[in-house]
Amino acid sequence: MPPKSKAAAAEPVSVEDLFTSLHRHIQDKMFAQAVSAAPGDEDAVRCKVVAHIKSYKIGEALAAVRAAERLPVDLSYYKAYCYHKQNKQQEALDLLRGQEETAAILQLQSQILYRLGRMNDCINNYEKLQKFKIDSMDLKINIIAALVAAGRASEVQAALKAQKVDLTTRALRDAHSFELAYNSACSLIENKKYSESREQLDLSKRIGKEELMVEDYSENDIEYELATVSAQLAYVQQLQGQSQEAMQTYINMINNKSADPSSLAVATTNLISLRGTKDVEDSLEKLDRLIEKSTAPNHLQLIENLDIKLSPRQKEALYAARVLLLLHTNKTDQAQDLVSGLLGMFRDRVSTVLLQAAVHVKEKKVQEAEEIAAKANNFKLAADSLSKIPDIQHMPATVATLVALKEGLGDSKSAASVLDSAMQWWKNSITEDNKLDVFMREAARFKLSHGRDEEACLLYEELVKSGNIEALAGLVATSARTNIEKAEQYEKKLKPLAGLKGVNVEALEKTSGARHVEESKDMKGRHRILRDGCPGESDPVTVQRGRIRGLRVLREL
Repeated sequence: MPPKSKAAAAEPVSVEDLFTSLHRHIQDKMFAQAVSAAPGDEDAVRCKVVAHIKSYKIGEALAAVRAAERLPVDLSYYKAYCYHKQNKQQEALDLLRGQEETAAILQLQSQILYRLGRMNDCINNYEKLQKFKIDSMDLKINIIAALVAAGRASEVQAALKAQKVDLTTRALRDAHSFELAYNSACSLIENKKYSESREQLDLSKRIGKEELMVEDYSENDIEYELATVSAQLAYVQQLQGQSQEAMQTYINMINNKSADPSSLAVATTNLISLRGTKDVEDSLEKLDRLIEKSTAPNHLQLIENLDIKLSPRQKEALYAARVLLLLHTNKTDQAQDLVSGLLGMFRDRVSTVLLQAAVHVKEKKVQEAEEIAAKANNFKLAADSLSKIPDIQHMPATVATLVALKEGLGDSKSAASVLDSAMQWWKNSITEDNKLDVFMREAARFKLSHGRDEEACLLYEELVKSGNIEALAGLVATSARTNIEKAEQYEKKLKPLAGLKGVNVEALEKTSGARHVEESKDMKGRHRILRDGCPGESDPVTVQRGRIRGLRVLREL
């Protein structure tokens, strides 16, 4: 008699026993074992798919979904979730279209919309979730993140109040939510309440450390998990003028690799921003580490899932920083290739069109640049888009463009503010290639041409006192309009023009070749001086801080 097969010899297992085993494995978070225990029942298939997802085996989860297509069970939600995890956001959203708006569907849609950068649609979904009266800390965290990312930080406090969120230290500790304190801090940063945001970030870090220590995390693991908070704290220091402290934090994070990829991207771009035009080649090298090499033309891809972790706005800013650095190092062809890729990725963004115009300006193709800029078709929209990249506001190319746009809108006051802000930035800058003198001369010219003579005079005087003799002529000409005594005082310091010694001015004026110029009483007999110019080509270079606004890793299933 032939031996029995193993299958035949095995004792039959009841469905109840299988579900008992499945339940035990799931309770113990032994998801791999749960997969093997799942029988062919509809509910068990769902458990199997979820177990794969919990085991971070998204491919296997999708395979299980496809294998169950013959069963009368709708697994489109799980399929959409898998696509979401694979960063196939549009495919995920398409799968959910037309589905009944349950709480689970709305939350997943919200996360997908967040990843797609459709922040207002994301917030609308969260508003729909209110009818379900879900008292979830995760939901509160995500609402604040979406509001901040949508540029609606001014609404955060009202949202916190509506959600009955208590931000006191004790309440946050009881809720085990350092993320909520973090997101609240991000909203305060957007509202320029830096001291308050710093307090919230300190609180977030303390609570986070306490939570992770309870879970037996090592010091290194705690540092890694809280890297986002550390990077944001350094950014606030940066905003408050504590550049050295912020720079040291970024350097430590980068050198020790003590952060997740998205936080490292933030630290890298922030460090580059602080360094300004110093070590541009090194800055380019650091940015290149974040970009995946590709042989496909105009194909742009970030490394280590940064495409998933960073928002469209952040990715656009990172690539824009690289374009401007390439222009600074005269790598115009590479800049043009990168801009071509950006036009495919961000075709509706005015800032991308302006980058294309900047490349043409660098190539001295002024007419092409003007034609490209005209595509924006809206000076206000172009100015607003450019103004939304905070860390390029101090650079020559940006300032020149914004001033021109503001003047085109007839808003000389805002144009002057752009110049004032740029000057203030360079006054606080620690870079070797400081452009304060350039901006002060240009601001003086601008203010003079708009009737703000006293402000122009003060700028020229500050330049002269700092040792800039070239600005002396501008100071004399400007002072003659506002303060004759000061003009006479500084006029004595002007060097005589070569070749004019011994010339009889009165006789010269009587010749047929001389043209009389009517002058004001105050200017009678004084030098007629050309306005002090801004020499040389503007040198466009910038970086984007890449700051994460809101908790970029939304809590999920």
